[in-house]
Amino acid sequence: MNQNARMTTLETPRLLLRRWRADDAGPMAAVNADPEVMRWIGDGSVRDEQQTRRGIEAMEQEWDTQGFGLFAVEIRSTGELAGFTGLSVPHFMPEVLPAVEIGWRLGRSHWGQGLATEAAAAAVRFGFEGCGPDRIVSIVQPGNGASERIIAKLGMRLLRETVDPGCGRPVRVFELRRTDA
Repeated sequence: MNQNARMTTLETPRLLLRRWRADDAGPMAAVNADPEVMRWIGDGSVRDEQQTRRGIEAMEQEWDTQGFGLFAVEIRSTGELAGFTGLSVPHFMPEVLPAVEIGWRLGRSHWGQGLATEAAAAAVRFGFEGCGPDRIVSIVQPGNGASERIIAKLGMRLLRETVDPGCGRPVRVFELRRTDA
């Protein structure tokens, strides 16, 4: 296990980005069960608590093996779990590998407040400062305007349009190079 990854937390003005805890599964399952939240994820299927627990276990395993991963995003003022943001290897999209992807998913009650942008910007800084990738990508389905606005605020540029091989939906791949960050 990467000891530095075990201790990793990031603070922003409103958020705490941290590793996952056992009590996060219920709140994250509520986020994953919302069809509007999941509309732009893969084929749009919602996920139950068991699937969410397996997802959290996979995220934690990536932290332990890669030294980076997806952070649980907690609202500092309330301690509420808002969702996640962070870095992962997009194995589902072999044509962009090698790559590190920035991603995010927040519950609907946290939309429209700039929280995803705040969290993603901190995760990108963490990636370039501590993890060493030369570029970070983001993969988004056309029509997901909210995510494309976050991508623009991060300074990412369109790299290509392609299809997600797992679900057959079209996607856009954006990238940010270390030299441009």
